[in-house]
Amino acid sequence: MSEPGGGDRVTYVGHATLLLRLAGTRFLTDPLLTERLLHLRRQVPLALDALAEPVDAVLISHLHHDHLHVASLRRIDRRATMVVPRGAAGIVGALGFRDVRELEPGDELVVGAVTVTAVHAEHDDRRHPGGPRALPLGYVLQPTAERDGASEASDGTRRWWFAGDTDVHDGLPELAPLDLALVPVWGWGPTLGDGHMDPVAAARATALVRARRAIPIHWGTYFPTGLAGHYADRLRDPPHEFARWAAELAPACAVSVLEPGASLSLGG
Repeated sequence: MSEPGGGDRVTYVGHATLLLRLAGTRFLTDPLLTERLLHLRRQVPLALDALAEPVDAVLISHLHHDHLHVASLRRIDRRATMVVPRGAAGIVGALGFRDVRELEPGDELVVGAVTVTAVHAEHDDRRHPGGPRALPLGYVLQPTAERDGASEASDGTRRWWFAGDTDVHDGLPELAPLDLALVPVWGWGPTLGDGHMDPVAAARATALVRARRAIPIHWGTYFPTGLAGHYADRLRDPPHEFARWAAELAPACAVSVLEPGASLSLGG
């Protein structure tokens, strides 16, 4: 399903869901394609037109229901490769996907023209209530030809980091340097729990991974029923707060704020 040419592109579908086109290979991250999840309601339109074409692979970062959402996965073509943390194959395999790959931090997988590397994420590993456990992941994507031809990113290479859900941790400098960081800056409510980054922490992480460009994610999409009107700032402000902090803590990084449903072309 990968296609040559056409240019690299990021579409922020919302929450932690992105449609990524890199080196002609299409990835969908943590699909959450629903108007409601338990007590959460989607606050912006769901841009399903961005998902009209099949994807080569789906990247699942961890087991929480807003990242591994069974009903949303049922909307995905079963020919897509499912990339999941080790311990999650049973959940997605039951949905009929033909190619399910379990990864641990440090594992690699080639999808189309891209090498996918699983990296550590500092986050809760449980699926509530009473479900399995699986070590949370982020993913670094790099065109295989560029990875084989250079030991680290330079002006001519593309290394993209999808962080999933993570807090700042000691392993982040090992990811540097990056061409693009897709970094979570908030969550789905007025406050954040453990294992998440607020705009300041996300800017610190961006500095640690030495990203040349960052796109803030995990904001502005879902909120508890009845509370959105009382905390409109938490739906609107986190990516802009992140941009301000990144200008101070990671001044070499260009920040692109995408509203849910918007896209950015990145050449390639």
